[in-house]
Amino acid sequence: MFFSSLVPLVLAAVTVANPVKRQLAQVITNCANDNDAALTFDDGPWQYQTDIVNTLNDAGAKGTFFLNGNNYGCIYDQDLVDGLKYAYSQGHQLASHTWSHSDLTTLTWDQIHDEMWRVEEALQKIVGATPAFMRPPYGNYNDQVLSASYVRGQSVVYWSFDSGDSTGTPPDESNGMYDGLVGEHPGGIIALNHETYDTTAYQVLPHAIQDLQSAGYNLVTVAECMGMEPYQNFQDPGERDDSWTC
Repeated sequence: MFFSSLVPLVLAAVTVANPVKRQLAQVITNCANDNDAALTFDDGPWQYQTDIVNTLNDAGAKGTFFLNGNNYGCIYDQDLVDGLKYAYSQGHQLASHTWSHSDLTTLTWDQIHDEMWRVEEALQKIVGATPAFMRPPYGNYNDQVLSASYVRGQSVVYWSFDSGDSTGTPPDESNGMYDGLVGEHPGGIIALNHETYDTTAYQVLPHAIQDLQSAGYNLVTVAECMGMEPYQNFQDPGERDDSWTC
């Protein structure tokens, strides 16, 4: 009797210790193609996006924008909508950085999906494309985040180089960091920047472009440097209505 009474407890412990393993999304930390560099910009859309796009365009470069829905500004604000449409039309990649820039590792399964879905919905309405890439805020992820990303058809993007702009690194120091990076000349680069700082847009980005191109790097999107498609599917963009709000 004593042994049989323990069996359910033992089985319950086994079940907890060995949960069903969900499929996890791919985590990208660097470009797969040698001599490709992907300049990425987090936390937008914001007021410097169009100027960043024009600087990239003038250099024959492409960038990747990891976008929030409601962080520095509301993604549905008309000036930000115009900037996103312009960036998309110029061949730059639009990707997800989640809706409110929350640490996904602190959220429930349903909350994680909501953070992801609301950005996807916004980009479907604004440009008619569903992103295939997501960068978790703060670079924080766990198996639940990776599983949710897999379910949503998105690869998770980290980085191999951080310009330091979000932690207050002065632009001259960021430029020096780019100098050191090209001196090391790694095979591929995914560079983390933020489109929410004027110093990044007007001082660091031009220097980074010159550094990287002079060192022989092709400045491409994350999707291009991985040989992957940037979007899962396409549809007609939506018409502005009462749902275009944060």
